[in-house]
Amino acid sequence: MAAIANDDTKLTIVLAPPTAAASPGSKDTCAACGALPTDDDDDDDDAAATAMSSPPQKSAPQRNVTQWLRAAVLGASDGVVSTAALMLGVGAARDADDVLLAGVAGLVAGACSMAIGEYVSVHAQLDVELAELERAAKAAGDSEGGAPATDRAADAELSSPGQAAAASALAFAAGAAMPLLAAWFVTGYAARVAVVVATASAALAAFGSLGAMLGRAPGGRAGLRAVVGGLVGMGITYGLMKLFRVHGV
Repeated sequence: MAAIANDDTKLTIVLAPPTAAASPGSKDTCAACGALPTDDDDDDDDAAATAMSSPPQKSAPQRNVTQWLRAAVLGASDGVVSTAALMLGVGAARDADDVLLAGVAGLVAGACSMAIGEYVSVHAQLDVELAELERAAKAAGDSEGGAPATDRAADAELSSPGQAAAASALAFAAGAAMPLLAAWFVTGYAARVAVVVATASAALAAFGSLGAMLGRAPGGRAGLRAVVGGLVGMGITYGLMKLFRVHGV
């Protein structure tokens, strides 16, 4: 290696022996020039840009809470539609005094049905989760120092059939109680029909909007769809039961 210096220009040229051509972005190229960007720098910039542009992810507890809230909202909406439609249908086919009794029967039957169905469904999911944990424990080799399967099950966030059943029953009962209580303090069949329809529509609009907002979606259209769907269900039930009364069934 030789150095040639020029005092006038203050320029120093370093002559080095020829070496193998360095690929762009290699350490040799960076040592010679000290300014060329490397592929690693580009990767870091891309990763930083991706992290800044990607939306924040919810943690597991936050996702579980959101799922529970949405399930409760759906259960309450189901209770509103089922009980209101049952009350209108029975009132159209029978005496007006039977409307409240039909509402109470619908609340109890619907809450029991929701609880049993949710318990069976979530218990099936729990069986799948336990089977997956057992297979994972066998693959990890518990006999070779891995965590026992019981400890894995305790640490994992497993589904709870009992809690799911209770939550579904309470949500349905809460929704069913709205049109029922509204009709309880009103006398006269026509007034009860109007109160039940109005109360059910308001509750469905609120529940539909809330469920959409929990899923980070616009709530206005969702609430409108819930109201329209509920009115269609109540109208079909009322119309069919009215035919039964007309024909004396």
